[in-house]
Amino acid sequence: MLCGVSTSEPQAGGRAAVRLLQGYVWHPQDADIELEHYLPRELDLSGGDSEGAHVLWDGVNPPFAFFENGEPTASQAFYQFTVLRVYDERPSNEALHEDATLASGLLDPLLEATPQGFGWQLWEDLRDL
Repeated sequence: MLCGVSTSEPQAGGRAAVRLLQGYVWHPQDADIELEHYLPRELDLSGGDSEGAHVLWDGVNPPFAFFENGEPTASQAFYQFTVLRVYDERPSNEALHEDATLASGLLDPLLEATPQGFGWQLWEDLRDL
């Protein structure tokens, strides 16, 4: 499910909100799908030891006109999808990559269990917010 990795190491120090995963989810506009029924708003990445990751989505216009198979995207409801976590101090990109991989692993079975016609494209995005 992951497609990219940030290779630069931003400055450490202080609390940091960092995107772990970024992308889009979609489904047919006429489908009666509520994302809250399939996806959590929080992910526990630490076994309950600290604050989890936040799962956010917002409705957006389709970011591209056609899918790779040539099908128009206009008939789909699109959402920008972000998983972010707030850290007391910004970890290394290696540690962030581990958190992104864990988040991806937790989301994968949930995304796979969504109704037919539901799609997603997510990638790792380790940029600060």
